[in-house]
Amino acid sequence: MNRLSLDEYFINIVNEVGKRGTCDMGKSGCVIVKDKSILTTGYVGAPTGIAHCDEEGHLIKKVTHEDGRETLHCLRTVHAELNAIIQAAKFGTSIDGATLYCSMEPCFTCAKAIINAGIKRVVAEKRYHDSNDTYELFNKAGIEFIVLKDELINYENM
Repeated sequence: MNRLSLDEYFINIVNEVGKRGTCDMGKSGCVIVKDKSILTTGYVGAPTGIAHCDEEGHLIKKVTHEDGRETLHCLRTVHAELNAIIQAAKFGTSIDGATLYCSMEPCFTCAKAIINAGIKRVVAEKRYHDSNDTYELFNKAGIEFIVLKDELINYENM
């Protein structure tokens, strides 16, 4: 019998959580764990009470990067990582010192929130097209950062 590692186990749960997402441009999930126990989860979706992408369509913005490349991002939603952190705050659950599991490498904005929430370890299943700044930020903050698969997540029209 091949037993899953804890990282594989929690990434499998991340993938189930992500199925609740309401934006097909970034359907992903997040699970925050401490002492082998799930503290909170999050998925991509609009703020509470606001129409979701699958109801009203995407709110697309073009981002121009320093190197001149342009990417498209849906801004209607809150990312899975941020939603998991917000859920912990809303219900008074301390995530200080926890491990965050996510579908893809966190974006720069989520990385800053992860640092300030006291997360000490981040495990992503796959790579994200815009995560170079995240690596540098986590390195400076002393956060252990692991990507399980060297596979880049790409979305149509990005």
